[in-house]
Amino acid sequence: MLGGLKRRAAKAGLLNRLNARLASPDSMALADLAGSVDFTLAFAGVDEFPDAREFFRQIGAASKSRASLLLAEPRGQVESTKFETQLDAARGFGLHSRPSVPRSHAAFLHVFPSQSS
Repeated sequence: MLGGLKRRAAKAGLLNRLNARLASPDSMALADLAGSVDFTLAFAGVDEFPDAREFFRQIGAASKSRASLLLAEPRGQVESTKFETQLDAARGFGLHSRPSVPRSHAAFLHVFPSQSS
């Protein structure tokens, strides 16, 4: 999956702007990125992580002040109430908008300045 993503990014001329990683059940291995990420796309990812608060903590630690996060979870996998619970777990993030992402629950968030390193 990551290989295909990287091939498509290279074809679009965006590979140098992408840092795709394979996460483990308890860590996204982002410590080396502390305070350096401008934007995170979390598509069908929060539901796969055992602890939503820890997911957002790790993203926040890797993010620059005022970085953005686009969160999208497939409607077929995640019920509306569970998505709202995920958003409640996003401490240190502010809800900017609810964009329309086909067949998904979605939220565009920003990192509060105190959340990032």
